[in-house]
Amino acid sequence: MKRISAFLLLLILHNLQNNLNAQEEDYIEFNDRKNTVHGVYLGLGFGYGTIDKAETYTSSFKVAYVANQQFEIGLILAGLYSDINRLGLDNNNRDLASVYGGLHIEPILFSKSKINLSFPLLIGGGGVALIDDDVEDPVIDDNDWKHVFVAEPGVNVLYNINRYIQLEAGVKYRLSSRVSLQPEYSLKRINGFSGGFGIKIGVFNMGRNRYKKNIDDE
Repeated sequence: MKRISAFLLLLILHNLQNNLNAQEEDYIEFNDRKNTVHGVYLGLGFGYGTIDKAETYTSSFKVAYVANQQFEIGLILAGLYSDINRLGLDNNNRDLASVYGGLHIEPILFSKSKINLSFPLLIGGGGVALIDDDVEDPVIDDNDWKHVFVAEPGVNVLYNINRYIQLEAGVKYRLSSRVSLQPEYSLKRINGFSGGFGIKIGVFNMGRNRYKKNIDDE
């Protein structure tokens, strides 16, 4: 009798274990927490625009943190070169150069899509100077640089190639404080529109949800 009871107990336990295993295969494993996806990247950009109708070339380098693929915050360094010698006198062949940088913030819309829309903003400052156009390697004295405050809002379209590479293209408008260049130059600010493109390289999604599991249709 004891042997029969032991056999029945083992049989019941075996069937119970099989039922539990079968139920586990039908479950969806999920995570109900609100995960924040983190990212970091390095970015390089190039642009073309105008300052007081003079051709202007720009470039920028930035490093930024991306929160949940919806908001960027970081630092940016930018430079420009503008052919403004047309504003000078007959004996004056000088162009404009500027280097500035500061805080970079960028809200992002449609972040879960392949193509996003963003609104970058640079807030910072730097220096502006005139350089000789007809000298191959001009040397700019420290006293030639004039301090300038810059705010640069814009609109970008972002294209996500994969988790590591993102392309951007857009337009922006540069607003600056007044600068006092040489008296013969009428230019007082380095305001102007520009359009450009850039590339971001980094990891934009360092927190994938690994808890989700599809049900086997079989």
